[in-house]
This record gives sequence, C-alpha cells and structure tokens, in this order.
Amino acid sequence: MVGNIGILYEDPYILVCRKPAGVPVQSANARVKDMVSILKLYLLEESGKTGEPYLGIVHRLDQPVQGVIVFAKTKQAAANLSSQIADRKGSGQVVKRYCAVVRRNADIYKETETETAAEYQELTDYLQRDRRTNTSYIVPKGTKGAKESKLRYAILEETEDLSLVDIELLTGRHHQIRVQLSGAGMPIAGDKKYDEKSAKTTGTREKETPALCAYSLSFLHPKTGKQMDFTVLPEGGAFEKFRKE
Repeated sequence: MVGNIGILYEDPYILVCRKPAGVPVQSANARVKDMVSILKLYLLEESGKTGEPYLGIVHRLDQPVQGVIVFAKTKQAAANLSSQIADRKGSGQVVKRYCAVVRRNADIYKETETETAAEYQELTDYLQRDRRTNTSYIVPKGTKGAKESKLRYAILEETEDLSLVDIELLTGRHHQIRVQLSGAGMPIAGDKKYDEKSAKTTGTREKETPALCAYSLSFLHPKTGKQMDFTVLPEGGAFEKFRKE
C-alpha cells in the first residue's frame, strides 16, 4: 500500500494500482494529492535516486470511481500501452470491465427477466462534452463534436430498488458509463451529476460517491507481450448491499 493506494503489480515497465474512490488520477490543483504525485514520490523513495521519476498516464478513471489502473514507468511502455488502448476495439488486447449499482428500472427488468442469466446488451449513444460544467450528455447522431460511445451491460442481481450491473467498456469517453446508464434509465446510485435522486440527498450522504468500480483490466505486457489480468472487488457504498457473506 502507498497511502490508500493499493499496489497490485510492479516491474521496471509498468505499475498497476487500485485507485481509491475520490482520488484524482491527476489534478491541476497543486494542493490536491493525486495518483501521479503520490506514486511519483513512492517511486522516488524506492529508487533512492535523484530527479523526478517517469510515470506515464495511459488511461484514466474519473475521480469518484474506484478500481484498477495501469501506469507506464518508461516512455516506450507508455507508447505501447497507449497503442493497445487506442486499438482495443479491433485487437481485443485491452479489456476494461466495470461493475455498477444502478437504480432498478422495472421496464428493463421485464425485458431481461426471461432471458438467460447475465445476457449482455449493447448501448450505443453519441456523447458531447461540456468542459464548462465538466459533464457530458447524449445528443443526436451527427451533432457537431459528438463522439460515438459504446458499451455492453448485463444485469447480474436485483433488489427491490437497485440492480448490480456488469459493464464492458468498448469506447472511452468522458463520463461515458455514467451518462449512458443514466440515459438508459439506470442512473448509478450515488452519482450526483447524473442521478437526480442522489443529487437531492443531503446530510451524511453528501460524501457519497458513484457506485462504479473498474474491477477488471486486461492487456499485453508492453515488454514481454504476456497477457496481464487484474481484478479487484468493489468496496463501500451501495456495493455493500450485494456483498456475499
């Protein structure tokens, strides 16, 4: 552990971590502790060398999101991983899986309750980002600046008012999962940006974060080409309602 960051794997080329909810990958505010500054200090102390160590960002997780993230420790590794991520639709080398707890949608449940367990459905939308408000929203196809966004999801479990959903991310857009699930009538519990019910909560729930976890990440090692697979269990919040004893 480095602070509250879990180190899942490390070698001379890559650093794989568990990102806690609420910690940004990289912040423009120098007073905010982010993943990059914390991990660079860790690498500096571990190496015993002088000078700022290299740590390449090849993908990101939203600040409120927890889960697996990989960093590159060399520029060559960064280039390789970035190429894999950019080409993941065609190559299948990089697979990102998420789980989320969403507001149960009775209509969607009716559509899927007669199907086999964990049958996946695909969502395709066109998203546009508003940098002024740091939000994204669904717009009609052909809208200037809109980007095609795809994911696959399956409902794994249900309670009276919540659903546990497994998600495979097929494209990587700003707030993509949060926006698409909300647009499909399944907003993520605790997401104050895209879930009206969570946005209206006050008091002890003000620090609640979206119940979204990047629980699985697979890629090819940038040096050896070996298949690398990492998985974590989601923690806290609405996830606890689905935890097995």
